[in-house]
Amino acid sequence: MIRINNLTNEIRKTAAKLGHFSVIEYERDASVSPFNATNEYFMSKMGVCRRQLAIDLDGSSTVVTQAGAMQWMAGNLRSTTGVKGVGDLIGKVFRGAATGESAIKPEYTGTGLLVLEPTYKYILLQNAADWGEAGMAVEDGMFLACDGSVQHKLVARKNASSVLAGNEGLFNLALRGNGVIALESNVPQSELIEVELQDDELKIDGRLAVCWTASLQFTVERSSRTLVGSAVSGEGLVNVYRGTGKVLLSPVTPTETLYQATNSMSARAADRSSNTMGK
Repeated sequence: MIRINNLTNEIRKTAAKLGHFSVIEYERDASVSPFNATNEYFMSKMGVCRRQLAIDLDGSSTVVTQAGAMQWMAGNLRSTTGVKGVGDLIGKVFRGAATGESAIKPEYTGTGLLVLEPTYKYILLQNAADWGEAGMAVEDGMFLACDGSVQHKLVARKNASSVLAGNEGLFNLALRGNGVIALESNVPQSELIEVELQDDELKIDGRLAVCWTASLQFTVERSSRTLVGSAVSGEGLVNVYRGTGKVLLSPVTPTETLYQATNSMSARAADRSSNTMGK
């Protein structure tokens, strides 16, 4: 028997919960040195903080995570590759190469608590069933974890324009079925706008769509029917989603550079602290 104490306290809160998935958010970082205390203080005031995904397994289901995401686990938990044969292995390798995701994702089973590595990004919890039969397509690199009952598929771009003109890959990862999906996002759930389409279309200037119904037709087109019209309007190419489904989009997506800089800054501060203490 295992009892876990102090997982949440006055500085670590449960920010969201869906099924047996919980998002733990560090409202402030108490493990700071004199060299990074100022940065950590202002980061906490702006909501820039570490978050972790905690998954409570009761033996009735399994969980698939991104490779290398596990930080610690307690209880009778086992990790497998989740590969069910040669055909399944080939499919996973192809899917990983097409989307940039890890080809083999560990699958955890048993009874206990699984906690993933902390991240400065936001963790979005979605119910796969809410996205219908087609499931949800997600941007590359967003997948963090999901229930083992969720199926992983590839959805191809509808035409070459979305690949060449839109600076997009040829495939996206699609997740469908029943269960919880956890995604890493540059923006919080509160800033995402949900657009529902019923035999209609949505045009977005830039890669602002976080995820969308996998059955939607995605193309990249001129904002106007003519080159002259596009030039006059000041808009060039736009991402177009057509059909019936929904799209989650962010109007204020920060760049990856911000998070790379934050992680690099924290690492440098930790190194300076370690060197000073060593002396």
